[in-house]
Amino acid sequence: MAINKVMRAALKALSYNEIDIKKNLHLHRSFVNLTRRHILKPLFKSWDFKIAGKDYNIPIRIHTPNQGTDYPVILFFHGGGWVTGNIDTYNKVCTNMARLTNHKVVSVDYRLAPENPFPLGLEDCYQVAKAFITNKVLNDKEVTLLGDSAGGNLAAALSLLARDRKEFKVNKQVLIYPSTYNNHTSSSSPFKSIVENGRDYLLTSKRITDYMDLYISREEDKNSPYFAPLLAENLEDQPKTLIITAEYCPLRDEGEEYGKKLRAAGNHVEIYRINDGLHGFFALPPRFPQVKLCYEIINRFLSEVN
Repeated sequence: MAINKVMRAALKALSYNEIDIKKNLHLHRSFVNLTRRHILKPLFKSWDFKIAGKDYNIPIRIHTPNQGTDYPVILFFHGGGWVTGNIDTYNKVCTNMARLTNHKVVSVDYRLAPENPFPLGLEDCYQVAKAFITNKVLNDKEVTLLGDSAGGNLAAALSLLARDRKEFKVNKQVLIYPSTYNNHTSSSSPFKSIVENGRDYLLTSKRITDYMDLYISREEDKNSPYFAPLLAENLEDQPKTLIITAEYCPLRDEGEEYGKKLRAAGNHVEIYRINDGLHGFFALPPRFPQVKLCYEIINRFLSEVN
């Protein structure tokens, strides 16, 4: 069922009721943390650890479906424009993910920009992936990367980085409405979804642009394939990939285009668009039909043999 007129009006009002993120970042972070915080302790098992990085110990939270530990692993990278969110704000998402996929979910608390700009957050994700893929004492099960929005960007960039550094191999990745390009202005973006969905559907093109400006260390970063994976000249030897986009998401077309380019480079790629979905729907409770369908798609993908 398409979004009705009342819902469209509400979304439009919410989309324009936004603060200047660059000038009010701490207030914006506080708002995000407050709206996503779950006060009641969920009924699941979790453990907090730290993974040693090159110059920083990276916090992680491990969620398991039940009291057992013998499960394949999902490494999860949260969204939030590289500048908001943490393992606490995505606690419930990861709880549900562990239960619904029957996987151990490792949520990575990578460093946020602008205090820790590109590529520091990506390096944190890389070090955690390296530990869980190469250290058989820590983990000897299959590992799948999964990220939403900015987290999807980090997963895609990590897979490129792993191929180029040759320290380990990523076998599977799930990218949920990922950011893959470097231009999100409605006047010059090559993607129709930025024009169609970049104003009235919560995540605006201006907000994406502001997030990216906060993420970069310097303007040249925007041309790096580790910042915008769609710019990569070589997309060969990438993991088996599932890309899920949302109909009313401004990032829809660039995510699907990335999948097409991966497929053209010889990779196994599955692309699904969730009808009536908005950017951020993945964080909704599992009873929502878009979330339910999303997990059905993810579970089919996870069950496929490499």
